[in-house]
Amino acid sequence: MSETPTALTGCLTPDVPAGLAPISKEGLEDLIAKGKANPQAIKTLKCKTVAEGRFRHANYIRDLQPYIVDEPPGLLGDDTAPNPSEASLAALGSCIAVGLHANAIARGITVQKLELSLEGDLNITAVWGTGDVSEKPVGFTDVRISVDMEADCPQSEIDELIAHVTQWSPVFNTFSRPVNMVAESV
Repeated sequence: MSETPTALTGCLTPDVPAGLAPISKEGLEDLIAKGKANPQAIKTLKCKTVAEGRFRHANYIRDLQPYIVDEPPGLLGDDTAPNPSEASLAALGSCIAVGLHANAIARGITVQKLELSLEGDLNITAVWGTGDVSEKPVGFTDVRISVDMEADCPQSEIDELIAHVTQWSPVFNTFSRPVNMVAESV
């Protein structure tokens, strides 16, 4: 975890460090209104994954620079980036953090600090289906999320916010419920 404090606010204040862009409350209200106006809207997200060699992959999303995923040396990778399971924990933590920040702003709460620590347990002995393929759960069996949040509200309100956000987080819900999936050759 970073030792440098990060201020996350919903409005410009004299104590906001230079260069830290606050979230626009008006922009958030516009997103909220659009969601309420069309509650059945579905957006399809896309990613193209290209193998670069060994277990390093470049993931192309929108027009962004490639997001690299690799494996650590213990899993025969070059250790240049998070592995796929670590990247999924990062996505989960980021999704919850975005939700906490957005909901705080929507409620008029100023956040001084927001850090999440995530841990996930998984059995890797199947080695992607090439190792021990005896009956066992594949993927995370347990994920623990610790939220360190400081805001201008009581701790009980932060706890309620965490419960609300995990209920509505797209990535949290992807982790916690079955998802229809198809994999096929092209």
